[in-house]
Amino acid sequence: AIVAARAREGAVVVDLCTGSGAIALAVATEVPGAQVYAVELSEQAYDVAQRNNRAYGNVVHLVRGDARTALGELVGRCDVVVTNPPYVPPMEVSPEVQADPALALWGGGPDGLDMPKDLVRRAVELAKPGGILVMEHAEEQGAALCDYALAHGFVEARTGVDLTGRPRLLWARKRGEERGDDGSCGLPV
Repeated sequence: AIVAARAREGAVVVDLCTGSGAIALAVATEVPGAQVYAVELSEQAYDVAQRNNRAYGNVVHLVRGDARTALGELVGRCDVVVTNPPYVPPMEVSPEVQADPALALWGGGPDGLDMPKDLVRRAVELAKPGGILVMEHAEEQGAALCDYALAHGFVEARTGVDLTGRPRLLWARKRGEERGDDGSCGLPV
């Protein structure tokens, strides 16, 4: 998200399901010219995000609301949409996973992809032509999310790896006028 925001002067960046605000704050502090917005539904997480934002000089525009519908004024205006949504499938029971609040974990549906799919659709609404979506997901969800993004308004999508080399993020680009758009799914980054 930082790389994509740096590539666009005065980038408008939205962090959906911001939680503590860590991603939004990282983008805002690493890309000083960016306008960064963040949305959070949980009252407890929103309070934490507000405290963290104050500690950095209120560099993020925080909104308490549903990431699937908030920020209507930014539809079609965003350069980058980033999200670490609830995506955990119901069969996941590891102690690490269970440590977080349920609202932050369970993505819905048998594969945990209900919320991530909702946010792919919201991201394509928010993104301007050529806009980028970056979304964290579980290792086994990459191919499904890549295909979903391509079927719902993005023309390029690929799975990226985390610092341990595991396939953990969706990177997708909305159709833009500056490149030939063939709709193919790229190789992992």
